[in-house]
Amino acid sequence: MRRANTRDVSIKDGVVKYGRSYIGPVLVAVIFAVLGSVASIVGPSQLSKITDLITAGLIKGIDVAQVMKIVMILGIIYAIGAAMSYGQGFIMATVTQKFTQKLRTKITDKINKLPLNYFDTHNEGDTLSRVTNDLDTMGQSLNQSLGTLISSVTLFVGVVIMMLVTNVPMSITAIVSVLAGFIGTMIIMGKSQRFFNAQQTRLADISSYTEEIYSGHDVVKTYNYTDEAKSDFDQMNNNLYDAVWKSQFMSGIMQPLMGFIGNFGYVMVCIVGGVMAINGSLSMGTIVAFMIYVRLFSQPLSQIAQAFASLQTASAAMKRVFGFLEESEEVDDSDKPKMLTKTTGDVEFDNVEFGYLPGQKILKNFTMHAEPGQKIAIVGPTGSGKTTTVNLLMRFYNLNSGTIKIDGVNITDMKRSEVRDQFDMVLQDAWLFEDTVRNNLVYNQPDVTDEQIRKACKAVGIDHFIDTLPDGFDTVLDDSVSLSVGQKQLLTIARALIRNAPMLILDEATSSVDTRTEEQIQKAMDLLTKGRTSFVIAHRLSTIKNADMILVVKDGEIIERGDHDELMSENGFYANMYNSQFEE
Repeated sequence: MRRANTRDVSIKDGVVKYGRSYIGPVLVAVIFAVLGSVASIVGPSQLSKITDLITAGLIKGIDVAQVMKIVMILGIIYAIGAAMSYGQGFIMATVTQKFTQKLRTKITDKINKLPLNYFDTHNEGDTLSRVTNDLDTMGQSLNQSLGTLISSVTLFVGVVIMMLVTNVPMSITAIVSVLAGFIGTMIIMGKSQRFFNAQQTRLADISSYTEEIYSGHDVVKTYNYTDEAKSDFDQMNNNLYDAVWKSQFMSGIMQPLMGFIGNFGYVMVCIVGGVMAINGSLSMGTIVAFMIYVRLFSQPLSQIAQAFASLQTASAAMKRVFGFLEESEEVDDSDKPKMLTKTTGDVEFDNVEFGYLPGQKILKNFTMHAEPGQKIAIVGPTGSGKTTTVNLLMRFYNLNSGTIKIDGVNITDMKRSEVRDQFDMVLQDAWLFEDTVRNNLVYNQPDVTDEQIRKACKAVGIDHFIDTLPDGFDTVLDDSVSLSVGQKQLLTIARALIRNAPMLILDEATSSVDTRTEEQIQKAMDLLTKGRTSFVIAHRLSTIKNADMILVVKDGEIIERGDHDELMSENGFYANMYNSQFEE
């Protein structure tokens, strides 16, 4: 299984880059949080006044009117505070979801801008985990923690100020007893960040492995690898369990720990307050106020600890998401003018050299010329560079040196989209998506008539099969519709016939079918290649006997070229390959 190495991006840089537009709403939420917290902060001082009025009234008589006045004021303050807290929660929930939505859109755009070599070097499951698991985890964690963090910090600061204004010795008692425990908690949380990072990484590993095993389920069954696959999965699952258990343990321990710290501070305030009251230096109202303040003081600390635990999960997920978004993209070439007006199909490779890795050469001094309408076959052993030739022609990769020209125009001077518009492709793996037969056939091609669709299907001999489907061309190709490999391949050939690009690439289009189906596909391909410059990669040499030119590639170099008869008469590498297939 490939391990994906993505860019290391700081959370701060990523948030600044992608979250700058949400600064305004967040500031409004902060203001709302401050106003909402003011209600909780002012409340104890009003309760202190009520307590002092009642205490004094036990001797002289209670001033009920004054008590009711304070109660009314307190009720209004709490109502305003509740409205502000709701507003702050609404804004932060909206901001976090908008931020997640924006990143999801950015990821979708990013996938379309990544070069092909990214997908060659990164595991599909890991990439899927970034755009699903990590993004969802980030959104949920931010939604749960960000709003709470803002209001809690505001409440914490406000309570400290009010305590210091009310009574300094009592404030020092409360702050020291609670803050000492909180600092220790933060140290523990800082040490536990690696568990949250490991959790997201191992979750990606499981996603990757599951995707591999499920997609290759037939191979797993055929080779009786089920027990080994289960054992590998169990090992990875245990690793994930270990990381999740440690991260969730650290997250879960915060609440009871902060509860203990809060209760300890509560007890200390009661003891010190009682001593001061006995000495006559503190009123009962102030003691009541501080008993509430110490609860308010420990409550935001507990919430802050929980928010930090949730933010650690979000941080691990964001790091992976931002790393994906900062991957190198294909160079934007949208400003390049259109270079071809009417393509004839003249293609020239001139001393092309290429390697996927630095210091590596897959193609060496590759030179060939395809005239308009010619059928060029590329054959050779596995790993000789046949498919690489096609990838370069389609500009999926950039050359190390040399040039490729279409109708005399260097393809590097053209837009990639213009280059790819010149070709239809039929690959070894027929790609169909879950939609109707019609939409699969006209994929991204506007203004295609039903007559054109039926004509193409009839030409490749797939029309009768489509008519037997439950809804004909409107049948959705999902798991309920069983298609053979040959039928899928004929559908992709019909798709290429409908698009009718000036040139054609056939990459092992018949390698996965039986001889009878191959004959049917071969007839369809002969129709498809008629009048178009075609590049055919084939292992079955019987399928390219009618090629105008056959290029024999070995170790990245063209070692023989000519038509079938010429190469057979030379009795060289091609002749040996051809004869060996028939001997087999």
